[in-house]
Amino acid sequence: MKFILLSALALAAFAANDNWPQFRGAGSTGVADDDPKLPDEWSTTKNVAWKIDIPGRGWSSPIVWGNRVFVTTVVPTESKEKARKGLYFGGERGIPTDEHRWMLYAFDFDSGKIAWQQEVQKMVPAFSRHLKNSYASETPVTDGKLVYAYFGNTGVFAFDFAGKKIWERRFDTVNTKYGWGTAASPILHQGRLYIVNDNESKSFLTALDKQTGKTIWQIERDEKSNWATPYIWQNAKRTEIITPGTNRVRSYDLDGKLLWEFGGMSSLTIPTPFSKHGLLYVTSGYVGDQKRPTFVIKPGASGDISLKQGESSNEFIAWFSPQLGPYNPSPIVVGDIYYTLLDRGFFSANDARTGKEVYPRRRISEEIGAYTASPWSYNGKIFILNEDGDAHVIKAGPDFQILGKNSLDEMCMSTPAIARGSLFIRTESKLYKITRQ
Repeated sequence: MKFILLSALALAAFAANDNWPQFRGAGSTGVADDDPKLPDEWSTTKNVAWKIDIPGRGWSSPIVWGNRVFVTTVVPTESKEKARKGLYFGGERGIPTDEHRWMLYAFDFDSGKIAWQQEVQKMVPAFSRHLKNSYASETPVTDGKLVYAYFGNTGVFAFDFAGKKIWERRFDTVNTKYGWGTAASPILHQGRLYIVNDNESKSFLTALDKQTGKTIWQIERDEKSNWATPYIWQNAKRTEIITPGTNRVRSYDLDGKLLWEFGGMSSLTIPTPFSKHGLLYVTSGYVGDQKRPTFVIKPGASGDISLKQGESSNEFIAWFSPQLGPYNPSPIVVGDIYYTLLDRGFFSANDARTGKEVYPRRRISEEIGAYTASPWSYNGKIFILNEDGDAHVIKAGPDFQILGKNSLDEMCMSTPAIARGSLFIRTESKLYKITRQ
């Protein structure tokens, strides 16, 4: 019996490492297991196992489970204005007048052929978005049995792996700051689907039964628009739901009770929290703010743990940096080092436990570029993908060293997925499966 139990646990661990079930992978860290099949080099043809066209627009990430790769997109019938690269004002757009189709695609892992596709909604949009955003920016999530496609203002739709719709939940249309649209992805944990929607109308955190879509609980949040995906922090003391916000970073228990909170974030919050070395990393860095903080939290906090004026740590904040935070990309920890990718092409390294500088900001390239996708890592290397489709390869470790550059010659804003020796990169019009040939 003991042997059978150990074997089952080993198989479960193997299966978990083989899949990429949500934004930034199973632990939201962006770090994959080392695998000699994973590529260091690629182009539009080199090391490409397959590539397929994805209609419409969606900046959601692909996810992978078993022999399925899932992608969401929204296809307009007329309006096809392309996004512009870089950071800029004036990207607000009114509500389109043409019909759009909200789509979930399932592709075969080996061949890239469409296994099935489902239209979850067909209508003229009821809300606007920023030119660089999409109506399909939230990454789906799966438990290997059902896949959950969440489209912000539109709702969440659960399908089995044969493409049969199991349930759906519609949400009221809410306003977002400047009409920029939504982007925070859902997360799964122990039978529940958690969704945060911070907006200008009525912000909330809700827990849905993953089998039926019924509301288990829902709480209001004293927040306006944010775009940060929540995080389930399973630490040595308890399991917590971490929700970054402009007013407050908050931790809730699994029943929605507030555990602790702190203030001090920038005015727009996007990066996803994650944990490593028993610590929680939370950051925000809107480029228009002077305050772009990074906070690193110890387990076991309660109440208000905000730093006082002049403090850089306290009982539950291990370390703090006032200017380290990125706007869009989530940071990454590889080994003992915390790496930050800034949207304008700078890269820095700090000790993950203490915050001590390992090396200061270094410019990645002399070419001016913008970075929205979050970095990822495997095989002792860190990969950073800019909006031009160029991915620089950086050596993990205490010395800044660029090892190479790979180009796909098309706009990229999605964070890739990694599974079973394969890298999945979504560009503006295509999905690539890349593996060492």
